[in-house]
Amino acid sequence: MKKTVIGIDGMMCGMCEAHVSDVIRKNFEVKKVTASHGKGVAEVISENGLDEEKVKSAFEPTGYRVLSFSEEEYEKKGLFSFLKKNK
Repeated sequence: MKKTVIGIDGMMCGMCEAHVSDVIRKNFEVKKVTASHGKGVAEVISENGLDEEKVKSAFEPTGYRVLSFSEEEYEKKGLFSFLKKNK
């Protein structure tokens, strides 16, 4: 699983967060999307990660602008994950 953090310019309110999340869901196969206008980012959890150029292309007609793009491995943390021993 991959966690992608996309910096997005132009989000001003909760409705903007919903629009950004909708663009991502419609164009990519994702597990979870969370957008924050206060932080100016959208965090995406997906199986295989996202293509940066496709993300930029998806946002071009919307009026929002992609400022940054980063990916990292994502491990789901469960309720009792603190009990697991590091191997």
